[in-house]
This record gives sequence, structure tokens and C-alpha cells, in this order.
Amino acid sequence: MNSPVILVIDDDAVVRNIVQRDLEMAGYRVVVAGDGREGLAQFWLVAPDLLIIDLIMPEMDGIETIMELRKRRITTRILAISGGGRLGNRDILRVARLLGADDTLAKPFHHADLTDKVQRLLAAPPG
Repeated sequence: MNSPVILVIDDDAVVRNIVQRDLEMAGYRVVVAGDGREGLAQFWLVAPDLLIIDLIMPEMDGIETIMELRKRRITTRILAISGGGRLGNRDILRVARLLGADDTLAKPFHHADLTDKVQRLLAAPPG
């Protein structure tokens, strides 16, 4: 059986690398991208089972990326992550949920919280 493919989009290389390492250690195949534009390009190439996306990034942010995918009726599960910003952590995560993210996770987060959310999202029925 093939491992699920997870696309991680985050402009912070440290966060990207930690998430990638944690998920690979949990048995997932992980593809990474540094912003929403690169993430969308990777999305069309690898057709991931789950998308983990930071909300605040230069170029194309996570909110724009989620909106683009949902506008195209893409039903891939999305986990939005954020450390806050001008709106504050709770508010931007709530906005992401309203715009199509299936779940959210505030930075900084623990390995167990990440893998638990990933596991639950991958087990959920599509759509």
C-alpha cells in the first residue's frame, strides 16, 4: 500500500523542514513548497492526499491558495497552520476555516498534535 502524499506549503524553511521530518518519520511521503504559487504548481504535479498550508506568506498566501483550490472545487483535505500576524492567530485560523480549510493548527505546535490532525484528516471521508 502506498503512503499518503502530503504537500506542505510554508515560507519558513525551518518550519517546513521540521514538519517534513516529523511526517516522514510517521510514514508519510512529503512534498514541500515555499509559497502558494509554488504550492499550487506542486499540487497539480503530485495530487496530494492532504495539504498543510501556512496562512501568512509572501507572494501568494495561504488564504488565497485555499480560495483558489476551493473555487476549482478541489476537495483535498486542507490543514491550515499559522503563528498569527496582524489579525492574530485565532482570527486568521477562523477565517481559513470559513474559506475552506478542514482543520487548523496554531504555531508553535507539538509533533503529536500535528500527526494526530493529519491522521484524522486522512481518515475522514472525502468532501
